[in-house]
Amino acid sequence: MFSLKKIMVIVLTVAFTSNTFQGFGQKQKTRPPNVIIIFMDDMGYGDPACYNGLLYQTPNIDRLAAEGMRFTNFYAAQAVCSASRAALLTGCYPNRIGISGAFPPWSKIALNPREETIASMLKKSSYHTGMIGKWHLGSQAPYLPVHYGFDEYLGLPYSNDMWPVNYDGKPITDTANNKFKYPPLPLLEGDKPVRYIKTLEDQGELTGIYTKRATEFIRKNKSYPFFLYLAHSMVHVPIAASPKFLGKSKLGLFGDVMMEVDWSVGEVMKTLRENGLDKNTLVIFTSDNGPWLNFGNHAGNTGGLREGKGSSWEGGQRVPGIMRWPGNIPAGTVCNKIAATLDLLPTIAKLCGANLPTNKIDGINISSLLYNEPDANPRDELAYYYKSNDLEAVRKGKWKLVFAHNGRTYKKHLPGKDGWPSPTPEIPVPLALYNLSSDPGETLDVKADHPDVVKLLETVADKYREDLGDNLTNRTGANVRKAAIIN
Repeated sequence: MFSLKKIMVIVLTVAFTSNTFQGFGQKQKTRPPNVIIIFMDDMGYGDPACYNGLLYQTPNIDRLAAEGMRFTNFYAAQAVCSASRAALLTGCYPNRIGISGAFPPWSKIALNPREETIASMLKKSSYHTGMIGKWHLGSQAPYLPVHYGFDEYLGLPYSNDMWPVNYDGKPITDTANNKFKYPPLPLLEGDKPVRYIKTLEDQGELTGIYTKRATEFIRKNKSYPFFLYLAHSMVHVPIAASPKFLGKSKLGLFGDVMMEVDWSVGEVMKTLRENGLDKNTLVIFTSDNGPWLNFGNHAGNTGGLREGKGSSWEGGQRVPGIMRWPGNIPAGTVCNKIAATLDLLPTIAKLCGANLPTNKIDGINISSLLYNEPDANPRDELAYYYKSNDLEAVRKGKWKLVFAHNGRTYKKHLPGKDGWPSPTPEIPVPLALYNLSSDPGETLDVKADHPDVVKLLETVADKYREDLGDNLTNRTGANVRKAAIIN
């Protein structure tokens, strides 16, 4: 005879392992989808093979695209680490919530805990949530992932180049070197360091460490709806690969690293299939910004787009964007409509039956694009902010108006080599209008031929200036919120 306690365990196990989900006080309904976001670091628009990548192969990323939807106009909210990550997790332009730049380990600014994240939103709908990899929105408790809705966290609190090690992999002893002031680079479990990343060989372990934890998370939570945010440290410099992949691409270290992160995608997908989760998991693959081009053969490519990371040109903000959800997203489709990481939170909320944040957000539900609905076009414009709050450009439809500002360029110096960077000066950028349909490389200024378009886009820009502000025109936004201040 079974005891009452054993009977209850059996009932609960069957309830959760079936393909249905029932919250307290809710009628039974079809189990909502699991969600996995694979967020690369500094992977350029042209890096995956399915985006006309270089001579290495990325079969697992390509398979995602073949079995789902590949976006050709998908954007990070800003072309820099902390700002981009804040936007993805909150659905807000980062300047709306007081976030800009890439936080150093000693930053006194962090993501405000009052902001809703995808994780905290889904936890309210009974999701199990986990994060693995690079956080970069606060380097100490209580400003680490487990305080923002994630049940568990393993990863680096900030970029993998924020360590007291030189570009050649040797520890820095020269106190005049700016990198000398960085503390040891910790790998965190929850709030606490479990080891320190001290060498390039240690860096080469990161992709494998993250992948192992990701597959463990999937297996552990297969009986529940889950959200996994896998934020890889690669292909951000210093790039490194494990011995299993070193030299295997025959195309240098960057090719080896691309092979390994592609393997990681394959391991995640294999684990989903092995655990019967393949058809009810939305997998999103994208990047935080474009490539850091001044690192030369240790950096990727933009697929012909202008400039790269740290700029509001297309090469800085347009990134790979692939989404796969069998039976819902038509396989092998290409979407050329504008979409952004900003849109992930509201879209996931819609698909998972979660409530949106009460605070104002900027993301738009793009599920109509995922379903490939005829004439769907939920986002027709985008604001390109950079630095603390500079509105450097706006896009509407095929048109992009770039405002006069000082911007980073990679064109004044030959790129660096083997991990060493070249300079990236700022240069004056004049007012210009580009037709991104015929000129995605932003090479031909056509404002003289289209004064009506310039006027229209100026009106669009003024809307953003009123809402979010703009340092270039000395405007203060009416609807911005403050970041957290670390004492």
